[in-house]
Amino acid sequence: MVAFFSKWLTANHLTTLRVALVPFIYAGMVIGKDEHWILFSTWLVFFFACLTDYWDGVLARHQGQTTKLGKLLDPVADKILIGSLLVLLVAMGRAPALLTVILISREFIVNGLRSIAAAEGMVISASSGGKLKTISQMFAVGFLIIHYPTIGIPTHEVGIVILWASTVISLWSGYNYVVAYFVAQHDE
Repeated sequence: MVAFFSKWLTANHLTTLRVALVPFIYAGMVIGKDEHWILFSTWLVFFFACLTDYWDGVLARHQGQTTKLGKLLDPVADKILIGSLLVLLVAMGRAPALLTVILISREFIVNGLRSIAAAEGMVISASSGGKLKTISQMFAVGFLIIHYPTIGIPTHEVGIVILWASTVISLWSGYNYVVAYFVAQHDE
């Protein structure tokens, strides 16, 4: 199946698509704020956007085209997708502002640290904690998009619990980046 799609798509196309879907998800959340079926449809678009995060990596490896641009775009696309929707969820009263500020601040700190490391010729590799952070944020935002109880699941409450867990994971993985930077700096 990957071979079929790889004739027309590159990994960077999928990454760009993830960013291009953000305005549609945003619009669906605003327009359908009180309409369960619109929110569920919006969640489906969000779910598809999240899947592109996985498939762009699969496609890049299949095509043998892991590029510097792709390595830059992929995490930026994740941050645009999650960060912008978290801000909207705060504005809608569906996510705690404190957690959103912590999550977005952590992203600025880690990106800044990685930029400083790169300027010094060091590479701080992405960790499994960073991927777990992204996945947990995607789950949290997904549940918070749906908001209303669905098939017996209190989606809003589940989303808040996952967002708290995601914040803990984010702080833990951010701490690991800081430690990795100082260890790499000390080893020089």
